[in-house]
Amino acid sequence: MSYDLIALMMFASMMLLLLSGQRIYAVIGFVGAFSSAMKLMKWYPMLTLPMFVFMGYMLAESRIADDLYRMFHVWMGGLRGGLAVGTMLMMVIISAINGLSVAGMAVGATIALPALLSRGYDKVMVSGVIQGGSTLGILLPPSVVLVLYGMIARQPVGNLWMAGVFPGLLMASLFILYIVVRCWWQPELGPPLPKEERDKITWGEKFRLLRAGVIPLVIFVSMTGLFLTGVTSLVESSAVGALSSIGAAWLRGRLTWKVLHDTTKKTLGISAMFMWIIMAALCFGAVFDGLGAVKSIERFFLSDLGLTPWEVLIMMQVTFLVLGMFLDDTAMLVIVAPLFIPLAGSLGFDLVWYGVLYTITCQIAYLTPPFGYNLFLMRAMAPPEVTLPDIYRSVFPFVGIMLLSLVIIAVFPEIATWLPNYVYSK
Repeated sequence: MSYDLIALMMFASMMLLLLSGQRIYAVIGFVGAFSSAMKLMKWYPMLTLPMFVFMGYMLAESRIADDLYRMFHVWMGGLRGGLAVGTMLMMVIISAINGLSVAGMAVGATIALPALLSRGYDKVMVSGVIQGGSTLGILLPPSVVLVLYGMIARQPVGNLWMAGVFPGLLMASLFILYIVVRCWWQPELGPPLPKEERDKITWGEKFRLLRAGVIPLVIFVSMTGLFLTGVTSLVESSAVGALSSIGAAWLRGRLTWKVLHDTTKKTLGISAMFMWIIMAALCFGAVFDGLGAVKSIERFFLSDLGLTPWEVLIMMQVTFLVLGMFLDDTAMLVIVAPLFIPLAGSLGFDLVWYGVLYTITCQIAYLTPPFGYNLFLMRAMAPPEVTLPDIYRSVFPFVGIMLLSLVIIAVFPEIATWLPNYVYSK
């Protein structure tokens, strides 16, 4: 649809609503929302959102994630904390083919948690492992949060995804290091599988189980490899991923009408929710731009208060962390991001790098009491013996690791910026 036609439709809609006797403020507000909706519908990369969500839910509903966990269970169960490390590795792979925290959380809580508890793992530690690992989905590509950030910040989604790779792997490595050290120091927290149980598993079965990891790897390589080599666009790569997940479910003999129905229904619900969020953020940002709020705040901080750009950046991140105790990442995206993102750009910071900092802060928001989203999601999925106080206590080591990662990436921005600069400079 051309911009001339959009302008004509907006004017005609406003006149029609006014003639119908509607109040002026309601008419103008409706037309403004219509304008934001049309901007959203014309943003071609937005098509990646339902594709990646569909891919993640298809792999979960067809129980391919179950096979993946069984592989890690068999190969790493003999180590202290090995099943917890395997759970974290599974979370990394699920994140790399999903882009959401919800899917990783659901897989971890329904598959890994019962298995870990039945083998004597400490309930507080494993609750933290699953919650912390699930947040990697919004940092590693194809992160849906980075897609939303790219829409608001007007940054290329491909650059943002590449920027999230090394920070995501850094955080996952720190998580695994914590698990290994903690279980070495306190073996009762993560006992290895009994020798008699390990002896029942033959080497032939172990190698057969490795096939469970091949399917997600093929999907990820086919999706990102084609995109990075320039064979497909971002949207085309997301379609490749969605079709590959259907093919994987069919090859495993698990592509049923129920799986297809449940996957499509969940995809529609999540996609509609995120589209409403983006439209609200666009409307909110347009108001702030029109009022000149960003310039006013920049003048207040730099001129009136005499703060340096780095001091302003630290203050913004602290504000995000405080808000994260009461709001989830989507609420912060609507309320604060349209203000802070332009401010970060006006201060001279790289908005791709800042997108990684913002996303890590959103990860922390998922876990910080009293209203962290993952805390209540875990309570809803966990067995009765895992209480809400247990869940609250479990997240503090992982929040500390996330804060450490935030500081490291802020001090060494090349961790986030090197890969997108290398890939897109060719």
